[in-house]
Amino acid sequence: MLLSGADIIVKTLVEQGVKVIFGYPGGQIINVYDSLYKYQDEIEHVLTAHEQGAVHAADGYARSTGKPGVVFATSGPGATNLVTGIATAFLDSVPLIAITGNVPTTQIGYDSFQEIDITGITLPITKHNYFVSDVANLADTIRDAIELATSGRPGPVLIDVPKDVQISLWEYRPQPPVKPAEPQPAKDLRIAQAAEVINDSERPFIYFGGGMITAGAQEEMLRLADMIDAPIGCSLMGISGIPTDHPRFLGMQGMHGHYASSMAMHHADLIISLGVRFNDRVTGNRHKFATGAKIVHIDVDGSELSKTVNAVCGLRGDVKPTLDALLPLITAGEKPEWRAEVDGFRAGEDEYLDHRAGMTPRNAILTLNRHLGENTAVATDVGQHQMWAAQYLHHTKSRGFLTSGGLGTMGFGYGAAIGAQIALGNDHRVVMLTGDGSFHMNLNEACTAVSYELPIITVIFDNQVLGMVRQWQTSFYGKRYSNTDPQRRTDFVKLAEAFGAKGYRATNIAEFKAAFADAMKQKGPSWIDCRIGKDEKVLPMIPGGGDINDIIME
Repeated sequence: MLLSGADIIVKTLVEQGVKVIFGYPGGQIINVYDSLYKYQDEIEHVLTAHEQGAVHAADGYARSTGKPGVVFATSGPGATNLVTGIATAFLDSVPLIAITGNVPTTQIGYDSFQEIDITGITLPITKHNYFVSDVANLADTIRDAIELATSGRPGPVLIDVPKDVQISLWEYRPQPPVKPAEPQPAKDLRIAQAAEVINDSERPFIYFGGGMITAGAQEEMLRLADMIDAPIGCSLMGISGIPTDHPRFLGMQGMHGHYASSMAMHHADLIISLGVRFNDRVTGNRHKFATGAKIVHIDVDGSELSKTVNAVCGLRGDVKPTLDALLPLITAGEKPEWRAEVDGFRAGEDEYLDHRAGMTPRNAILTLNRHLGENTAVATDVGQHQMWAAQYLHHTKSRGFLTSGGLGTMGFGYGAAIGAQIALGNDHRVVMLTGDGSFHMNLNEACTAVSYELPIITVIFDNQVLGMVRQWQTSFYGKRYSNTDPQRRTDFVKLAEAFGAKGYRATNIAEFKAAFADAMKQKGPSWIDCRIGKDEKVLPMIPGGGDINDIIME
């Protein structure tokens, strides 16, 4: 079948099972968009307001489904507008395919209009990228990119296609959908060593992250926890990996993690780490981190093993088959003394919880929990609201929490919520939690939510300041509030209505309950301007570079 390069791009994506593409057209990718018009019955395109919104939407689609998200953009500023979203996906190990147009190959290197070396720009933030100079290689490049993005540790891949390659003709031969590389366990010898260390432990703690979710290893992890009587904690990326109310689950660990989880990790004699990295938000001062604990670390990416903290057993392999091989070697046994100590940490945490009445972040999220069903996904932006969400949201199923962990991308949430809503369908509900600082960055995507009638409920924790930075200025910079009070006069209710969405304002919990209940009935998007105090803080807090002994509880 003789097709243009543009047709080959679209046909190959259809062939590989891609159902939705997010993007924004432009001159150097217009041929691909012409092909989308021809094949619109086979593949859906979601037009966003900005390329950054498109790439975050593709990211949210991927996080909520586990399938690769796909985004299109034109050359020059269209391509560079993807960079923040590609970096977000890279640091959170999200499978993403970015396809960009570029100027014709005959104009490359001449500073042509909207020419940019996007493969050079994105080299450090992709698993791999391709510059396709020959239409003969185009279909196989797309297939290779999808396999690479979804194999091992997932991540983004970029394909840059010059305009003349899009126009050129070539014989297209359909192929079956590619499959990710088969998951492999770690080596038997290392598994046996890890089992010996685990069997000798008296105070084990299991710590998991997004890699455990990607591997689908929840059942194996819980079996291990029951066998060795271990509490469980997670990283920010691990939230929703197991139900929040599971009796062994202590919640998120780290700088703004749950007290019980951080204390249990600190007092453990063994930390079993599953698909998670030990970044600075987890360890604080890494030289003082869990000094009494041995670490068994299982990760598909060998570069993470002993990168930040030394593992006595570093097992390079997929989490699920490695646990499958490990479990028969484990000696089951109860640890009542350790369990009693962990129960003491839980009791200590309850003493410090924010039990104030009124419109507090905790009360607002506890109100949300009563409305969130099993099919509800929650996306967040980045800031204080993100940490309150991580601390207080109740989750029942995996892939229900979409947030930017590694890069900490303010403005991520609305695009991600759009992608998740498209993926899940309008019979599911997506809630987006944001702060007024983050929301101002990409609220232009409201027009996308309105155009596609997406019933996303956006809750804006509106404290009129840049809350997280202000909290640091309060605690560590002598209350010198430099540029964290922007004095914006945005009326979110009127702005929502101007976009065509439904707007609410809530100044107390009763108003918030009523607003959220009404928002749940809407067929399109809605915003709730939730007014909170500018001095609300995220606690606990371990200062940057500190350790568990520096924890601030109140």
